[in-house]
Amino acid sequence: MAQTRLIDPFQRPITYLRLSVTDRCDFRCTYCMAENMTFLPKKELLTLEELDRVSTAFIGLGVRKLRITGGEPLVRRDIMDFFRGMSRHLESGALDELTLTTNGSQLERFAGDLAAAGVKRINISLDTLDDDKFREITRRGDLAQVLRGIDAAQEAGIRVKINAVALNHFNDSELFSITEWCASRDMDLTWIEVMPMGDIGNENRLDQYWPLTGVRAQYESRFTVTPLAERSGGPARYVRLEETGQKIGFITPLTHNFCESCNRVRLTCTGELYMCLGQEDRADLRQPLRDHPEDDAPLVAAIREAITHKPKGHDFDYSRQRLDGQMPRHMSHTGG
Repeated sequence: MAQTRLIDPFQRPITYLRLSVTDRCDFRCTYCMAENMTFLPKKELLTLEELDRVSTAFIGLGVRKLRITGGEPLVRRDIMDFFRGMSRHLESGALDELTLTTNGSQLERFAGDLAAAGVKRINISLDTLDDDKFREITRRGDLAQVLRGIDAAQEAGIRVKINAVALNHFNDSELFSITEWCASRDMDLTWIEVMPMGDIGNENRLDQYWPLTGVRAQYESRFTVTPLAERSGGPARYVRLEETGQKIGFITPLTHNFCESCNRVRLTCTGELYMCLGQEDRADLRQPLRDHPEDDAPLVAAIREAITHKPKGHDFDYSRQRLDGQMPRHMSHTGG
């Protein structure tokens, strides 16, 4: 018998789960991680079987979109077993979309397997097309490796969207070159405002902050920019550049609060369910998973109870030149 779907206190259906499968990453992007990260003990992470159980429970409660995140999800050992397992929900029609956000470093290896598991679209985080700047911001990444991964994904028939964090004094000079490169590859592009998360200094993060109102103004100086009504189930708002026909997204947690239509929750690799990216309220799902290995009823009850605490919105704010609403946890822990 079908379960009653999840509805939060503000009558928003919860249809989108962002699931972090690891806090580890092969990059150390400056706005995401400390250079010398201390990663979680492996025993604290949900096993692949537990990840399957909890994902399946959410799908049974009405989640239609499952996005796999990290860290870098493709560095998790045997992660393709999890993707292959989730494909059964695509085949049954219980799940509309299985997708992931990745830095692209492992796509050359796994693009074909992802496509075979039913992944049709992926988001790739890429903030610059300059080799030196790429090494600088990732601290250890190889741009050529990522570009080969993009090639492999497109050859496998996977639709690619590029996510670029807008960083003042870093990639602001590349706005049009990144846009033109995406257009040449038939890839959508979304710009993201840098968020106040992790162990960061106020001065540095404020210096990095490039509000997307400025990004849009630059587009309007060169293109005819038409707002689009479409929504992807996430926080992005879209425009079309009429001269190229290109779709550009903006994720603006700071200059525009997007919470009124929030349909998503985030589960960390340790089983902590965050009802809001910008709040510290969380629920422990690992305990009911491990205390009741043969019975999902306590897990389902814990999920339902957690959703009753989903807040109306976050409180990220860069106003008054301070980091209101800064979250102490790293983005790699919560999941991108």
